[in-house]
Amino acid sequence: MASSKEYLNFILEQLDDLENIKYRAMMGEYILYYNDKIVGGIYDDRLLVKPVKSALDYVSNIEYDLPYPGAKEMLLITEVDDKEYLTGLFMTMLAELPARKVKK
Repeated sequence: MASSKEYLNFILEQLDDLENIKYRAMMGEYILYYNDKIVGGIYDDRLLVKPVKSALDYVSNIEYDLPYPGAKEMLLITEVDDKEYLTGLFMTMLAELPARKVKK
C-alpha cells in the first residue's frame, strides 16, 4: 500500500517551523530529509524515523516497525498531531544523523 499525498502534506505542515525540510518520492512512499540528512520517511501513511539514540531518548512510547518487508526496523512515531513534539524530535535528531551520501 502506498502512502497518500494528503498524509505527506499533513506531516510537512506539522514540520513547517523547520527550515530545509524536503522529501523524495520513492516507490509510492516518501523519504524525509532535514538539512539534507535522511531523518526517516512515510510508509503506508505512518511516520517512521531512524532509531538513533537521541530519538530513543526523546520518544516516550518506543515502538518499532518495518517500513517494508526486509528493511531495518525504524521508530514508529504516533504523536504526529503534536506539531511542537515533531519539530523537537527532528531538531534533536539532526546532529546525530549521518551526512547524505553523494552519488558519483
